[in-house]
Amino acid sequence: MAHAASRELASRPRRRALRALALASAGPVLLGLGACATPPAPRPTGLLRDGAYGAPIEVPPPAAALTALSPALRAFLVAQGWAQAPRHDARRALIHALYRPRSAGGPGLRLEYDAARTRTAAEAFEAGAGNCLSLVLLTTALARHLELPVGFQAVQVPATHALAGRLTLTSGHVNVVLGPRATPGTLYRSEPEPLVIDFLPARELGRLPTQPLGEATVQAMFFNNRAVELLADDRVDDAYWHARAALAEDPAFLPAANTLGVVHQRAGLPDAAEQAFRHVLGGDAGSLPALRNLHGLLRQQGRSDEAARLAERLAALQPEAPFQWLLAARDALALGDAAGAVALLQRELRLQPDHPEVHALLATAHLRLDQGALARRHLALAAAHSTLPGERRRLEAKLGRLGATGALP
Repeated sequence: MAHAASRELASRPRRRALRALALASAGPVLLGLGACATPPAPRPTGLLRDGAYGAPIEVPPPAAALTALSPALRAFLVAQGWAQAPRHDARRALIHALYRPRSAGGPGLRLEYDAARTRTAAEAFEAGAGNCLSLVLLTTALARHLELPVGFQAVQVPATHALAGRLTLTSGHVNVVLGPRATPGTLYRSEPEPLVIDFLPARELGRLPTQPLGEATVQAMFFNNRAVELLADDRVDDAYWHARAALAEDPAFLPAANTLGVVHQRAGLPDAAEQAFRHVLGGDAGSLPALRNLHGLLRQQGRSDEAARLAERLAALQPEAPFQWLLAARDALALGDAAGAVALLQRELRLQPDHPEVHALLATAHLRLDQGALARRHLALAAAHSTLPGERRRLEAKLGRLGATGALP
């Protein structure tokens, strides 16, 4: 979707992110967050196994609830004088509210970036935090109240990765585009160009290609993200029902089918997991999450020849897996080889120069080598690049203690 003007959310994160879930695992399983649009894919027939899972504790909400106005949001609209949609400058009114800090003399909307949980519009408003998909949902809820046309787009940023226990999460990015509002009594009125709402700064957005998304895909992304987040917390039943909800919204959304395969594998259903991974590969033969997950599954089952053929494909597509060197560095540190860990982590930094966990582990390794200045430098970088507010505060506290005592807690 073309756009000529864009805005930067003032509290943008230090790292770009939305999780478009593709789950990858640091062990046998890889999950993928799917923020990006996917090519046409076969319908996921036969992938579900409802009878193998218990009732969810966290029930997936109806799709309409993702952008529903809560009582607190309605009260905000009244406080803004938006009980009725403004006659003029509706987009400017919304942007002003989205960029205004919440502490600046009135109820602003500006979100703190938080990658820990994908929130609905109402949840993001209440928490004052969310990832880029949460920002999209909150903006959509308010824009529709203001009768503004809304569009969605995937932004083609380099994939980012995160570790969550045994899972590796691969993330993409989406944003929302506000179109001009038609003037009553006219067929069309020319207004300024469409405006993009995003955590990324405008100077970065202008250089990145985008791809339009349908709302069903955005809704599928929400449910898929929640499935991944729940699976990372070992809530397998809840993860299944959210992955199922994602496929119900957009059956062609391949990251959700990959997530479903990981859920099946975690639940002890290897045949169902394999079927899901092969379904993804039927729609996208180069899907790294599905290839890695299927490779791990085949190795677990002792199907060495099939696993070896997949390993060759993977090596051609991605010679170095995410966190390959970080995980090796952990092992080196456990064996007391701090110098070896530093060398391995330097290789990981070439792949992921801004990853907070890499810098945090480097700080530990340098400290064991009595290199306090380097330890402080990497701990500061870990805090600067963290997308989790709680983690960032803990890292900053450790940095303060390191400066005071010369040791990490």
